[in-house]
Amino acid sequence: MLQLHFSPSTASMVPHLLLEELGVPYERVVVDRAADAHKSPAYLRLNPNGLIPVLVDGDLVLYETAAIVLHLCDRHPGAGLAPAFGTPERSQFYKWLVWLTNTLQATLIVYFYPERWVDPGNADGVAQVRRHAHARVVGLLGQLEDQLASHAGPWFLGEHYTALDAYVLTLCRWTRNFDGGRARDLPRLGAYLRRVLERPAVQRTFANEQLQPPFV
Repeated sequence: MLQLHFSPSTASMVPHLLLEELGVPYERVVVDRAADAHKSPAYLRLNPNGLIPVLVDGDLVLYETAAIVLHLCDRHPGAGLAPAFGTPERSQFYKWLVWLTNTLQATLIVYFYPERWVDPGNADGVAQVRRHAHARVVGLLGQLEDQLASHAGPWFLGEHYTALDAYVLTLCRWTRNFDGGRARDLPRLGAYLRRVLERPAVQRTFANEQLQPPFV
């Protein structure tokens, strides 16, 4: 059985959402970040980086959210969570998946953990890094808005729901408490996020993670 090591409202929500969409049997294993479980020897044997999520599929142990996404899409092609191989749509899927993890998610991490990029005790530096990261995130959210404006479909790539929708929802959720520049405040993006929230698999995932409003 598949085993997902996760922590609520982190990047692990992406594979969690996909597993609920797929409806396959899987086990959820909570990683207690408050207790530094992600730094324990047992967890570091799964992911030496000490990051969440990890997916265990038999003898295969995977970390890096985008890698897990691709694995689940490839293992279950009939679910349609990624466009068909060899199509222009598949190439666009790759582009946006890499952009989400390497550009938007990476910038959000800078916003939430600015102290990692300055010397200890540099409060002014922390504030400056966070301010610049916030401005950068706001600009990146505009690219999501533009993508939704580029077609008439209900989902991120158009007519068909894909794994990208789970990723976009997860990262946009991280902006819910921003003081300005929240994803939900953009007209197309806000309406789109509300559509994604209506999916039964999304509602099950949020219930599993015991999340409370505001959801995005």
